[in-house]
Amino acid sequence: MREPTIADRAEYLALRGVVGALGWLPGHVADGLGSRIGALGYRPLAVRRLVVERQIAAAFPGLDSREVQRIARDAYAHLGRVTIETALLHRRGLHGVLDMVEQVDGWAVIEAALALGRGVILVTGHFGNWELAAAYVAARGVAIDVVVRGMNNPLFDGYLTRTRSRLGMAVVHDQVAVRHTMRSLRANRAVGFVIDQGVLHLASTYVPFFGRPAKTPRGPAVFAMRWGVPVVFGVARREPGGRYRIAIEAIPAPEWSDRERAVEELVRGYTGALERWVRRSPEQYFWHHRRWKWQPAETPPEQRDPSA
Repeated sequence: MREPTIADRAEYLALRGVVGALGWLPGHVADGLGSRIGALGYRPLAVRRLVVERQIAAAFPGLDSREVQRIARDAYAHLGRVTIETALLHRRGLHGVLDMVEQVDGWAVIEAALALGRGVILVTGHFGNWELAAAYVAARGVAIDVVVRGMNNPLFDGYLTRTRSRLGMAVVHDQVAVRHTMRSLRANRAVGFVIDQGVLHLASTYVPFFGRPAKTPRGPAVFAMRWGVPVVFGVARREPGGRYRIAIEAIPAPEWSDRERAVEELVRGYTGALERWVRRSPEQYFWHHRRWKWQPAETPPEQRDPSA
C-alpha cells in the first residue's frame, strides 16, 4: 500500500468523525440518516445519476421513466443505509450481527459443502448488504476469508480491514488471492468473492447479465473446477421491517470434459443467480458501477453499454 497523502488523512479523519457521531445514535436513527444522505446523491447532487438510470432502464426495458427514477432514487437511499450499517457493523459485535438477520434459507448448503473437507467458495454480488452476508457467516462460526480489492485511500482500506477482522473475517487482497485461496481451501475454510464487477487486467469471462455481455471474474470458477471445490451463492436482502433475509444456494458443478467450457458455465450459473435476486429487489443493487463497461468487440449495438 502507498503512503497516505494529506488528502487521504483528511478524508479518513472525516470518516472517523462521522462514524463516531453515528455510533451514539440508536440503530434505526443512524439507518434513517444514512438513507437520507444516500438520497442526496440522486438529487440534488446527481452523482452518477445518468449511469444508474440508464442501466436500470436497460435491465428493465418494460418500465416507464417514472418507475426507473423511483428505483434509482431508492437505490441511492439503500446504498446510503448500507454504507452506515457497514461502518457501524463492528460496534454491533457477533450477537448484533446475528440479530440483524430475521430469516436464513439454505444454511445447510454451507454445512454440507464444508463436510466434504475441501473448503467452499462463497460468491455474492453488490446486492442487499454484502458485508453483512460475510459477517453473518463468520458469526455462525465458519472460518472465512474474503477476497477484496484495495481501496484508493490506504487509511480507508486499513479501517475496513480492521472492521472485517474484528467480525471474524480474514481479509485477502486480490493480488495474493491465488496462492492464499489454495491454502485456505486445503484447510477447509470458506473463501468469499464478490463477482459482479469487471476490472481491467482481472481474469474474466463474458457472460449475459440482463441480456448483455458483462465482464465477470472467473477466478472462483477456476478454483472450483481445478480443485473440485463446491460453489455456494448467497445474498443478504433487506426486508420491509429493516432486518435481513439471507438466502443460500448451491451452484452445481458443470459436467463438461472441456474445463474452459465448464468454467464459463459455472460463471453463468452464479451470475444468473445474482440476476434473479436483482430482478426481485432492483432497488437493492449497486447500479452505480458501470456493469457493462467492458464488452467483447463483436457485441451488437443493441447490447452495448447503455451508460456510455
